[in-house]
Formats: sequence, structure tokens, C-alpha cells
Amino acid sequence: MDLATIVGLILSVVLIVVAILLGGSPGAYIDIPSLMIVVGGGCAAVMTSFSLASVLKMPTVTMIAVKNPAGDPSGLITQMVSFAEVARRDGILALEGMTDEMKDPLLIVGIKMAVDGTDPELIEQILEADVENMLTRHTNGKGMFDAFGRFAPAFGMIGTLVGLVAMLANMSDPSAIGAGMAAALLTTLYGAIIANCIFLPLADKLALRSDAEYLIKSIIIKGVMSIQSGDNPRVVEQKLKTFLPPSVRDSVSAEAA
Repeated sequence: MDLATIVGLILSVVLIVVAILLGGSPGAYIDIPSLMIVVGGGCAAVMTSFSLASVLKMPTVTMIAVKNPAGDPSGLITQMVSFAEVARRDGILALEGMTDEMKDPLLIVGIKMAVDGTDPELIEQILEADVENMLTRHTNGKGMFDAFGRFAPAFGMIGTLVGLVAMLANMSDPSAIGAGMAAALLTTLYGAIIANCIFLPLADKLALRSDAEYLIKSIIIKGVMSIQSGDNPRVVEQKLKTFLPPSVRDSVSAEAA
């Protein structure tokens, strides 16, 4: 599990709860109808904006943000260099028996096509199309969280306006005006909390996860094409190290050595 995500989500909620406890009665901040407007309205708007199949996958997408990022760029580069050494020494056909060591499906597909002698341009087109479809899925998943982050404050404002209209329509009891105003404002509070403590931060974390996976896929494509063209393993290493920040490139060279 990604500790930063877990701690961030919990800490944001805890800080708000502590502020509420220090500021007054916690019961004053609980209003079920307001919560129904914000959560129910937000869910309905997201379902209107996206397909039902996509909405039902939100729990799975949430776990992607909570889990540690998959793939190690440095380790992958070291592995690609070792494949290049085998291909250079024993021929590219020798890689066919090493697919069991490969975990990434894109890498397996690329190596198999290279072993089969597929045209290099066709290999690159197929691998890049796979990555483009992956990015489309990532954009759709992140879009649902962005949408909920937009809709929650909007429905919070709608709930506040509904509460104010109900309060102003019944001015016969001046003592109830304060309580009515507080209840009306709670929907705005709920919308802001849900958007800024949960959905918008998770959307940003999903963007980071997408960038990390795109980096892994880019290394795979560049590595497969380099191996297929018969590049020297040191050349393969130098090509792939360009994807890494300068501070970690030396460690990759040490691992490869």
C-alpha cells in the first residue's frame, strides 16, 4: 500500500474532525439530508457523465491510487540490458525461452514479435497502440474522480440554496433561523470536504500512477526496438537510461555491471 496516500487521506479527515471537536458540538455538523444531496447528487451526475460499466469500476480504480506503483524503471532497464546481452551472444531466438521471466504483458508481446521476425515498424505500431489505449483507460478512470470533485461542491451549493429557500419560506419563528442557516451551510461544507479531501487528491495520484506506468511502457518499447535492431547491450543501456533522472543513472550502470 502507498503510505503517502493512506496517511494523506486519513490526516486530512482527522484534522477536520479535530477542528470540529475543538470548535463546538459535533452533532451540529451532522445532517443526513445534506449528505444525501451531496453524495447522491454527485454519484448521479457521475453516472450521467460516464458509462455504468466505468462507474462500477471506481472501487478498482481507487485501489490503483492506494497501492504502490507497479514496476521499477531501474530494474526494468537492467533486465532489458540482460536480454540484449543474450540476443547479442546467442541470437534473438534465444529470448523465446526467457518469456517466463517477463512479467509485463507488453514486454512479452514485443519480444515474441521480435523473435518471430515481425517488421520493426509494425512492432512499434502495435506496442504504441497498446500504450495509447492504456492512456485512454487511465484518462477515463481519472476523469470520474475529477468529475466527482467538481460536482460535489456544486451539489453542496445546491443543497445550501434549497435549505435557504426552505428557511426563508418559514420566517414565523425567528429563533429557528440560526439553526436553519447552519443546516443549509452544511451541504457546502460536505461538498468541499468530499472534493478536496478525497476525490481531487485521488485524481492527482491516479495521474502520477499513469505517468509512472507510461514510463515503464516507454522503456519497454524503446528496449524491444533496440534489441530487435541488434544494438550493443551498452548502447541499449545508454538509450534506456535517458528515461531516468541523472541522480539514479549510475545505480543502473552498477546493477548492470
